[in-house]
Amino acid sequence: MNNAHRPIGIFDSGIGGLTVAQAIAQLLPKEDMIYFGDTAHLPYGDKSEAAIQAYSVKIADVLLKKGCKVIVIACNSASSAAYELLKEYVRMDAHIINVIDPMVAYVTKHFKDKQIGLIGTKRTVMSGVYTDRIKETQNNVQLKSLATPLLAPMIEEGFFNNQISHEIIGQYLSDSELLDIDALILACTHYPLIKKEINQFYNGKISILDSSEVVAQALKTHLETNSLINEQPESTKRFFVSDYTPSFEASTRLFFGEVVHLEQHRLWN
Repeated sequence: MNNAHRPIGIFDSGIGGLTVAQAIAQLLPKEDMIYFGDTAHLPYGDKSEAAIQAYSVKIADVLLKKGCKVIVIACNSASSAAYELLKEYVRMDAHIINVIDPMVAYVTKHFKDKQIGLIGTKRTVMSGVYTDRIKETQNNVQLKSLATPLLAPMIEEGFFNNQISHEIIGQYLSDSELLDIDALILACTHYPLIKKEINQFYNGKISILDSSEVVAQALKTHLETNSLINEQPESTKRFFVSDYTPSFEASTRLFFGEVVHLEQHRLWN
């Protein structure tokens, strides 16, 4: 198979990664896509590093066997816990893109000398990965991070754009840690689903930084630079889950506006 014709693999623990998959599909509509939702182990945000690494390697193996030319880790927790391991694991078989480095590059380019807020899972915030990567750039960006552990499970359960989500989001964003920020990084791929509510809280006065759009652009740049853009007129999308749930299938259909069939692939038999 021509390398450009090979699919793009994307994985996350649940529906959050669909925000990245949707952004990629919109920006690169001719690319074949294979999405893996590890629904048997969601959410990753409260799992140990060792567990996330084990899940990630298993999923990467599935995506490699299906011929993926690029694997996008569409999850901040997995990006911080398993990115280096996956790079070593796949070696020359595929290129790995995480959701952290493209956002760090974007922030340090556009928000030099600014105060930037960040919300994410406990694992992502406690890892300090964003703080460390931003400090390495020496662009004098001050990062103020807040763990928001209720948001991902809230979204997975379908609680967004309602009174419950408004109150929980308001409680988190009112925290003193996020005072006087110029922009807010949504450091969980679930959070674009509540981007509108977050923007309403700030009355549109700060920039809300959505990793799905930034990662899609980083992927496009990689494909163009390495002559891997697929020019075929039609593309296919396949969706795999480690545990079938009707709600995940319904969410996938809503994201892509088409009939979607989930294929179950258990990571351990």
